[in-house]
Amino acid sequence: MACRSLHQASLFPGILHKLLAMFSLFTLSLFCFYFLTGCCDSIPPGGRSPEPAWRRHTVPAEGRASGTALPGDEEPASGSYTPAAGPEGTEQQQQQPGSGAPEAAAAAAEGRFPPANGTVKAGSRWWCALRRLPEALIIGVKKGGTRALLEFMRLHPAVRALGAEPHFFDRHYGKGLQWYRNLMPKALDGQIVMEKTPRYFVTAEAPGRIHAMSKDTKLIVVVRDPVTRAISDYTQIISKAPGIPGFETLTFKNRTTGRIDASWSPIWIGIYAQHLENWLQYFPLSQMHFVNGERLISDPAGELGKVQDFLGLQRMITDEHFFFNETKGFPCLKKPQGNGKPHCLGKTKGRIHPNIDPRVVEKLREFYRPFNHHFYQMTGQNFGWE
Repeated sequence: MACRSLHQASLFPGILHKLLAMFSLFTLSLFCFYFLTGCCDSIPPGGRSPEPAWRRHTVPAEGRASGTALPGDEEPASGSYTPAAGPEGTEQQQQQPGSGAPEAAAAAAEGRFPPANGTVKAGSRWWCALRRLPEALIIGVKKGGTRALLEFMRLHPAVRALGAEPHFFDRHYGKGLQWYRNLMPKALDGQIVMEKTPRYFVTAEAPGRIHAMSKDTKLIVVVRDPVTRAISDYTQIISKAPGIPGFETLTFKNRTTGRIDASWSPIWIGIYAQHLENWLQYFPLSQMHFVNGERLISDPAGELGKVQDFLGLQRMITDEHFFFNETKGFPCLKKPQGNGKPHCLGKTKGRIHPNIDPRVVEKLREFYRPFNHHFYQMTGQNFGWE
């Protein structure tokens, strides 16, 4: 009798281990089932997801004529248009009801891109999003309108953009690509990840470093009348360091002879042709798109349409998304219907420029004229900076 009891007691731990193993196997199978049905429910037998409607390429009419200059863009604005927070603190794209993009709303409902309210509904595939290196970069130019372009592009449901400037390819390259990847917002397959750092365009090492990351990277450059851009740059500088010499003093190496100081950063950045030559050693012109900074003000939807075409996206950002602020002198983003006033970029945008001696302005125009003409020839675009 004692032996039988001892034998039964020895069997009990073995049965318990088997039950635990069966429960673990059942739990793992259940997880795999929900993972496959949640992430792969839209994949057809061929193994590839059908192309989302918002990635199909359409080209409506071209934009209108150019207008006034854009506000600055290097420093992030305290009141900038900020998408709602998404999963794990990632930045979320805003979708505007009644914006003329019904396919985007349908895509959101199916979980093909992150919902605007930051919640993830049952059956959504957004929880499968991953961080990856950017496919597109806004590389310049400072004070050309890059902040405005980034905020406008974030309206598109197929765009996932980092809000802050990471300065990876100019300042933090030594930290490695994994560090850079971890800065990016999460994105689904089919969405485009992008960031903007205007300093890249004038950094000699940036083209080679970006090419080493991916030779297929698409590059966007916002350019603006270099004279106006230089004055805007100086305006930002004196807002932080009001005691520096005047614009006229810094512009010349020798004002008596009228020799321009091309090494002064606000002047040097505007020699676009010189900087572009460096980029064309690594990337073909077909992988670069040049945004007209003046038209980004006068016809934002037209310029955004061209950017969407360049990125292979359906044109979903339209005139209905913009409201022109007469006080600031540049477009603001319309909020969803019934949610108050349009949202403009921060108070640091649209600063009033100081009055510059017209003779100095004319000297600068003479200085930039040959560089501008060379830039027109290189890009095949005449920006009309005369």
